[in-house]
Amino acid sequence: MYTAKDYSKLIGMEGLSDTLLKNHFTLYQGYVTNTNKIIELLAQMLKENKENTPEWAELKRRMGWEFNGMRLHEYYFENMGGKASLNKDGKLSKKMAEDFGSYETWEKAFRAVGSMRGIGWAVLYQDNTNGRLINFWINEHDAGHPTGCSPLLVLDVFEHAFMIDYGLGRTNYINAFFKNIDWAVVEGRLK
Repeated sequence: MYTAKDYSKLIGMEGLSDTLLKNHFTLYQGYVTNTNKIIELLAQMLKENKENTPEWAELKRRMGWEFNGMRLHEYYFENMGGKASLNKDGKLSKKMAEDFGSYETWEKAFRAVGSMRGIGWAVLYQDNTNGRLINFWINEHDAGHPTGCSPLLVLDVFEHAFMIDYGLGRTNYINAFFKNIDWAVVEGRLK
């Protein structure tokens, strides 16, 4: 079973209120709880030979939503809380320059993805087959993820991530997010 991780160290981050963060942590804990519930229900249904029922099928479909909701929030919270800038001589900065032309071009593109209309996630992925960095828009937790890619930087752009503090001002939220990226964590995810 999964246990919700403690991200209380993020309380007090510049640009994100304690209220917003505590609400967000509660939402994340719900994904962990629901992931565990679905795992238990599916196991019980298998024991009862109910795996060929519509209820079992719907739980299997729901599992992707809850599990990815849990995991994406973990990536998101874990890549926040930093105070230092990206190391311009580090391997991540060099890879961004190689794949996007410069860090600044990558950042412009990533901010544009995060600013797109809709709810979802902006994610910097690394393609595991060739190492290339690609910014993706992910509409739903359980759909649109590029197969064979690893998330390096995750930005939550569902309304719950910013509306308490910024209303419809998503750009201001993205600015606050960039002030709080823990680049060491993001670079540590690079293969």
